[in-house]
Amino acid sequence: MNKNLWLLAAAQGLFLTNNVVFIAINGLVGLSLAPLGWMATLPVMGYVVGGALSTPLVARTQSAFGRKGSFQIGLLVAFASALLCFWAAADKNFWLLVTATVIAGYYSANGQLYRFAAAELAAPDFREKAVSLVLAGGLVGAVAGPNLASRTRNLLEVPFAGAYLSLAAVALLSMVIMAFLKFPPLPPKKANADTGRPLSVIVRQPIFIVAAIGAALGYGVMNLLMAATPLAMQVCGFAFDDAALVLEWHVIGMFAPGFFTGHLIKRFGVLTIMGVGVVLNALCIAIALTGVELQQFLIALFFLGVGWNFLFTGSTTLSLQAYRPEEKDRAQAAINFFVFATMAVTSFASGALVTTQGWQWLNIGSLVPVALTGVALAWLAWARRQAHNAA
Repeated sequence: MNKNLWLLAAAQGLFLTNNVVFIAINGLVGLSLAPLGWMATLPVMGYVVGGALSTPLVARTQSAFGRKGSFQIGLLVAFASALLCFWAAADKNFWLLVTATVIAGYYSANGQLYRFAAAELAAPDFREKAVSLVLAGGLVGAVAGPNLASRTRNLLEVPFAGAYLSLAAVALLSMVIMAFLKFPPLPPKKANADTGRPLSVIVRQPIFIVAAIGAALGYGVMNLLMAATPLAMQVCGFAFDDAALVLEWHVIGMFAPGFFTGHLIKRFGVLTIMGVGVVLNALCIAIALTGVELQQFLIALFFLGVGWNFLFTGSTTLSLQAYRPEEKDRAQAAINFFVFATMAVTSFASGALVTTQGWQWLNIGSLVPVALTGVALAWLAWARRQAHNAA
């Protein structure tokens, strides 16, 4: 780990602080302001829809201004959108809140590139560990996010308005950290320089397809269950502090393994570790289906977090084999678009299913994407074995 990687890990932690606070409060604020109950998670959905819509623009700003310039623009948007969320909560304006979270998605689209930037700040043999360790910076968000939401929810007269103001301060702090980061300079653009293969060719590679499926469905299942948890726990009679505790342990599960996931990938192979992530997701669902006591929410969400870490870190590492340096902006944007598009669907489905069908059926439905991810991994492992035998 060099100084730049530590700073990037800190920025990742503050990015996850923003995300965890949004997950913890947007559904509840949405429920209090929405015209209809099933619309409660539209502000959560707005955040990921904004991220999906922003991925092409972020790819262009990354290419034009480099990592640091684009990341700082994203943080400026985070600051402005947090203030807009505060205004929406104070004014009790549901649709303004949704609009603000869509705008905040631009920050999310930038923040999702921190993990790719980590690989560029490390020596080639250290890339897997660099990605893993920068993602481990999310532990800051694991502790700070739920506690920040809990401590600031009644800071002002309007519930959770203070939490949105605190996120504006988090964005400013991250801008200061980003100012000290040094990324490799953008290569000079040449008139006839090779820009690599078309995106249509890159995305048809089996390795890219499985990396995208692992990242998108891994994030989708995690988002489906995590976004619904505060609502489900409220229905079950738990206090907000209990939901904050469950989310804290969930996010610890997401990022604590980052200290060793890279080592595991090096030792056992990326597909094996991603397979373990699929098993952990299935275990989460099995535990969630046994009941709705606090310990069942907590243990299930913790396993969900670890499963996400193995799948997402593995998918990011796997994707590095699918594109050349000159193709990175469009390839990474494509993966993030698939992730955000899946999260948008699951964010909406999360609120709709948990408020109409209940927590149990939501978990049963989650088995479908978990199974699809397992099938995709098995297919790539089989294809690699066939290619090896043919050689």
